[in-house]
Amino acid sequence: MPGGALPVTGLILAGGQGSRMGGRDKGLVKYRGRALVDRVIERIAPQVDELLISANRNLDDYARRGRRVLPDALPDFPGPLAGVLAGLQAASHEWLLVVPCDMPCLPADLASRMMAARQGRAIVIAHDRQRTHPAVMLIRADLAEALADYMASGRRSVHGFQESVDFALASFDPAEMINVNTLAEVG
Repeated sequence: MPGGALPVTGLILAGGQGSRMGGRDKGLVKYRGRALVDRVIERIAPQVDELLISANRNLDDYARRGRRVLPDALPDFPGPLAGVLAGLQAASHEWLLVVPCDMPCLPADLASRMMAARQGRAIVIAHDRQRTHPAVMLIRADLAEALADYMASGRRSVHGFQESVDFALASFDPAEMINVNTLAEVG
């Protein structure tokens, strides 16, 4: 494993439709001169042993970043859980650290703090003292079948799936959990 990386697979969710970004591929939108996904890769790659990207458009652009790109197995942009499922199925490790492509300020110790918060639980969700961030989670890879069953029933709620499993919370500063959701926030 590189440097301080943990035996964890990382997954960047970049497979959405970008509806709040005017249909643009959010991960490729420039934020302070660099694509959002590049900022997230820079933050997460040193923390994990393997890093994957979930994407449904511009697959070659994402692949140029030297990471394995996983398109959803389900059609019509079924939501972030489809990306999580692909990540769980492809993960080389027991744990999958999931982060969205629109959080450029994630902490340099996100993975270790999430791992420390497990308390024997199958999922850890980031919390910033104001709200939870369901798309920032640490999830055991053996939950792939349970997630596939959840999605097969037509359910798509990330938080709904997390609530169906025993989860813990990991606390972070709000400044570490900033989301860039609209073109106006890109600046």
